[in-house]
Amino acid sequence: MKTLKNLLCLLLACLWANSISALIPTDRKQRLTTGWEFIRQDMGSIWEVMRPVPGTGKPEAVPLWQKVTLPHCFNAEDAVDPYTNYYQGAGWYRTTLHINSPYQDGRIYLEFEGAGQNTEVYVYTTLVASHTGGYDEWKADITEAVEQFRSNPACRERFGGKIPVAIRCDNSRDTETIPSDMSDFNLYGGLYRYVNLVYTPAHSIGQVQINARTTPGDKLGKVEWQVTTERPLSASPSEEVPELMITVLSPEGRKIYQDCYPLQDTCRAWFALKSPTLWSPDSTALYTFRAQLIAGGTDTLLTHTEHFGFRHIRFEEKGPFYLNGQRLLLRGTHRHEDHAGVGAALTEEMMIAEMKQIKAMGANFIRLGHYQQSEIILRLCDKLGLLVWEEIPWCRGGLGGEKYREQARRMLTNMIGQHRNHPCVILWGTGNENDWPGDFEEFDTDSIRTFMGELNDLAHRLDPTRPTVIRRCDFCRDIVDVYSPSIWAGWYGRCFRNYREMVQAGFESVPRFIHAEWGGDSHAGRHAEEQMTKHGSSFDIEAGDRNGDWSESYIVRLFDWHLKEQEQMPWLTGSAFWTFKDFSTPLRPLNPIPYVNQKGVVQRDGTPKESYYVFQSYWSHEPMLHIYGHSWPVRWGKAGEAKEILVYSNCPEAELFVNGISLGRKKRDSQDYPAAGFHWNAVLKEGENEIEAIAYRDNKPCLRDKIHQTYQTQPWGAPAQIRLTQAKVDEETILVQAELLDKDGIPCLDACHFIEFGCTDSEALLRNQGTAHGSQLLQATGGRAGIYVKSHVPVVVSARCKEEICGTAFISVGK
Repeated sequence: MKTLKNLLCLLLACLWANSISALIPTDRKQRLTTGWEFIRQDMGSIWEVMRPVPGTGKPEAVPLWQKVTLPHCFNAEDAVDPYTNYYQGAGWYRTTLHINSPYQDGRIYLEFEGAGQNTEVYVYTTLVASHTGGYDEWKADITEAVEQFRSNPACRERFGGKIPVAIRCDNSRDTETIPSDMSDFNLYGGLYRYVNLVYTPAHSIGQVQINARTTPGDKLGKVEWQVTTERPLSASPSEEVPELMITVLSPEGRKIYQDCYPLQDTCRAWFALKSPTLWSPDSTALYTFRAQLIAGGTDTLLTHTEHFGFRHIRFEEKGPFYLNGQRLLLRGTHRHEDHAGVGAALTEEMMIAEMKQIKAMGANFIRLGHYQQSEIILRLCDKLGLLVWEEIPWCRGGLGGEKYREQARRMLTNMIGQHRNHPCVILWGTGNENDWPGDFEEFDTDSIRTFMGELNDLAHRLDPTRPTVIRRCDFCRDIVDVYSPSIWAGWYGRCFRNYREMVQAGFESVPRFIHAEWGGDSHAGRHAEEQMTKHGSSFDIEAGDRNGDWSESYIVRLFDWHLKEQEQMPWLTGSAFWTFKDFSTPLRPLNPIPYVNQKGVVQRDGTPKESYYVFQSYWSHEPMLHIYGHSWPVRWGKAGEAKEILVYSNCPEAELFVNGISLGRKKRDSQDYPAAGFHWNAVLKEGENEIEAIAYRDNKPCLRDKIHQTYQTQPWGAPAQIRLTQAKVDEETILVQAELLDKDGIPCLDACHFIEFGCTDSEALLRNQGTAHGSQLLQATGGRAGIYVKSHVPVVVSARCKEEICGTAFISVGK
């Protein structure tokens, strides 16, 4: 289902992708997206995977294989299925490849941008590589296996000259690998990042390392570079060895450096330039570093391109964060690799759309939690101007044995080696919530401290230019350079009005402080009046009571309070709220949307919640205006009772109109809580109300926003029946909505019971998306719950209250 707006956004994302992708020419590097088959189970042997059907030359189709495209996650839907545990086990992929390397005596690789969680690679029946770890990049050399297969005429004929490849992915539970299954996110399985076929010449380029530094005053830049090369295992003394040509281009594309070097195992040099252009979130100046292998003085065998930037950072002891010598308040969020309908298998276009949405919110900082993420994401952060905290997935559970520790060391080494050239990265994370026991019988804090120290030293050896960081492990706080304690004012601890004293105490407890993870859950579409009932007692959402009510009304006030307080903390380095987008988790089956962590400011499909606009009103430089309540169709209260209306905007002035009558203009003041002064009390009339806001710049109207809300004064009793309605969303989709009514047919606007949808054709329901309209079972919001239904065939949709306080309702839907 795609609305016209979604299609336009996707088209723009596709066009924009072409400006940031750094793909090698297709004859040397190819994305292998199509032609794959998949089965979600283990197989008896690799021969069973490859066994051909007699007389066809095609692999056997029994058990049943399905055609898929990559990236692909075999937990795309079951991660949020309310009735099952998500699948953890083996899954197999297979394909046949047309391999035609342009290089004589070159190498052939399968390059994995990430695969979960344990992977084996086969060419026909030969195991060529294996890898443990679902989040770092790695490659499998298939050169010899391809030649071996081609040397067998029967095999070659059987597959029509193509090369059969099979890949086994396994995300089975294993306490001796990281991350822990106690982590609050799914350990997805599958080829959920891109797989590439790569050809390289006999002499090739391995890793490129760039250190770009500036002197005080930024008058001189120094670039130190190092290129490792890969040589043939046995080279003839008379064999011509190519040269290494290094070219550097300015952000405008002007050549500023070029030189040739004799090829060695490691080539290194440096050069200087005057007055380099600095990279920052507001000016993403990227230089281009091009390493080329040149044969015979003219022929280019291989080109490797990296981008880098000049910038210098400092976390001041007992003070703020500085970028390029200027104080910068880090305004950040978090990201998981997770999306409705695909799990971890986001396409490049989907990543672009998400990261642009984060930037449009006004963020300048992001923590990639809790594992290293796609190279595409790092390139986007460079391009968009998002500073990055990236970390390895040592997360919860304790500390395992040597296999466990070796994986952590290797992933830290890979993360820094693969992503160190990105100017966006400012922090290397060595762990998260390592004070959380459970995977092992013994929990030894001394061993954890020792290993954290080892990782900290390793990170500094690999990259002396960046500080290290962890979050929430107080007994390791003195090991790393920057530390974030756990402060959840208004959710897991105390009230949000206690935020200043809580964060001040955290700041004073360590030399260098940052505040990662704060916020709370909100169920999209749930709203509350100023006073409502919580667990049978009066609950004041304005007081900032711990744990709130999962309403958007509460969470916008919590975020609003934190943001206005942070503006008055000149010592604060910055913060990152948890989290940008709702995501799946196996640890929360009883949430309003089962198995979904709902702390995002957008839903799992990217649909903004009301809280997205709170951040935009504080952080964004682009003019914005948003009346709170776009997803709140019906308000309630007594006749003549004044109701607060909030308007979020970063414009200097705003005016509110209710039913055509102005309630006056107000000036923005970030310390006039809530909504930075843009709050009015209005008496709504019974029935339909039109609410409009106008924002002003230079005393001229610049933005308008309008909503319609029904006001209900009639009180209601306990839910006793369900009413089903339907509304057309687009040519393919109907929204079926269940409304809880009392015995007299009055809507129960505060009812939050679980509603379960059914259908005569279960495939017609948009289910297992983990969203407010894409879940078969979810809590009502404002006495309502809805689900999208595909309308291509007639079906009957049912809805029942899980608590069985109402009967089951039915409605006919479709053509």
